[in-house]
Amino acid sequence: MPKPVIFSIDDDASVLNSIERDLRSHYGQDYRILSINSGKAALEYLKKMEQRNETVALFLVDQRMPEMSGTEFLAEAMKSYPQAKRVLLTAYADTQAAIDSINEVRLDYYLMKPWHPPSERLYPILDELLEDWKAHVRMPYEGIRVAGTLWSLGSHQVKDFLTRHQIPYQWLDIEKDSNAQKLVEGVSAETKLPVIFFPDGKTLIEPSLQELADKVGLQTRAALPFYDIIIIGSGPAGLAAAVYAGSEGYKCLVIEKAAPGGQAGSSPMIENYLGFPTGISGDDLTRRAVTQAKKFGVEILSAQEASRIVVNEAYRIVQLKDGAEISCHAVLLATGASFHMLKMPGADALTGAGIYYGAAYTEAMNYKDGDVFVVGGANSAAQGAIYLSQFARKVTVLVRAHEPTASKHLVDAMQSNPKIEILTDTDLLEVKGSNTLEAIAIKNTKTNETQTCDASALFVFIGVRPQSQLVADLVKRSDKGYVFTGPDLILDKKPVQGWALDRDPFLLETSTPGIFAAGDVRYGTNHRVASAVGEGAIAYALMKEYLKGL
Repeated sequence: MPKPVIFSIDDDASVLNSIERDLRSHYGQDYRILSINSGKAALEYLKKMEQRNETVALFLVDQRMPEMSGTEFLAEAMKSYPQAKRVLLTAYADTQAAIDSINEVRLDYYLMKPWHPPSERLYPILDELLEDWKAHVRMPYEGIRVAGTLWSLGSHQVKDFLTRHQIPYQWLDIEKDSNAQKLVEGVSAETKLPVIFFPDGKTLIEPSLQELADKVGLQTRAALPFYDIIIIGSGPAGLAAAVYAGSEGYKCLVIEKAAPGGQAGSSPMIENYLGFPTGISGDDLTRRAVTQAKKFGVEILSAQEASRIVVNEAYRIVQLKDGAEISCHAVLLATGASFHMLKMPGADALTGAGIYYGAAYTEAMNYKDGDVFVVGGANSAAQGAIYLSQFARKVTVLVRAHEPTASKHLVDAMQSNPKIEILTDTDLLEVKGSNTLEAIAIKNTKTNETQTCDASALFVFIGVRPQSQLVADLVKRSDKGYVFTGPDLILDKKPVQGWALDRDPFLLETSTPGIFAAGDVRYGTNHRVASAVGEGAIAYALMKEYLKGL
């Protein structure tokens, strides 16, 4: 933790040097001693200290300075550092001003010049003040701070990115925190949000996820031009394949456009995964898998999106959205699936401003004591509803079908939770709100009865669509975009048209040799974490066979 600051200000250079010398000799081990020769310059420096979230323990300020008196300086400084102790240095003629400032700026003490010997006339006084300060101060957060509004999509995306990468941060809502508002105004004259403050004093204003990833130290560029295996997507399937590939010495690269873990990574609790009888959170499972893969030398690129795969004889070339190209012999598509977006008017504008897609883990705490809605009846929706119930006053689950399709233990948990209400045979008709979500309209499909409900937030977990656009012109897909593999490519006992090899496609191989698919992007998958992990392991074994044949 950075040392708290003792801040001395005096326009007389000889006096300032004496103050600094005495302070440094007695307090230098526990405090940073900072000396400035003008009140206005000191106020400018305080702004920078605020941005770095530094702490001031004590101000020792000369009263008689030409541009700004000590009392005037303390009045301004207290707006930023109200907990700091305040000591005024005065000459005999300034005694009345010092007495007046006791009420004006809540002065803690005034010292007459000269203060020598300091062991008798300076240190005992400051020691007592600093002990009192330490007993009552609340030390500031040391890490990354994100300033924005609850209704800003950019703020939501940054919070979700940091949460999913398990990078600690402090959220500063500028609509509720005047100090946060002042911090933002101090670095940005525009209304761009969020503003991210880092411990080194640097800031990012409305950054792209790649800029943010670079700044927080995530890998965003491949170290090599060629790998044996490239895995696109870091959900359970991709990470499982990466662990096995890395453990057997293959050069393996994982490319992830968002955050590791896929849909499973945002699950508050996975209770039916083998070996974890009390359950495991998606982020904990993801953290362990990422650590395991990196232990075996796997590289994981964050905030990088693969835009195209090109086949050139035995090579598979992955082109990234930023223009970079990386070669390999085998590619695994483990891009997973995403939730369907709401189609009704107004939904796009409210995304990140009350409407969220699978983000219960990130935003739940912001809706404490609110009434929130969950759309969907499968496992992800049920897990989200159960987690939200720890914070919200009430969680209403809207299920279009006659009953939820989630696992029985999740349905039982929802039904036994007094905070959760399940509305089946229910359609979402409309979302209402200008800058934020305010209400929703729903319809009972059995009775045709409609109603409008006040809503703080709406969390959407409806359907999934495979993320296979990357290979739309390269491999065979179903009409819904799922990638065909192995036996599903065999027609009349022959591989589909265009298959050039003498052998049949491997079990998880696509219609393009050397390109494999596993997990939720693959046709015929069952959308379970254990299944995705198993497919990732099998895909690696098949890629190993493919590499042996080259």
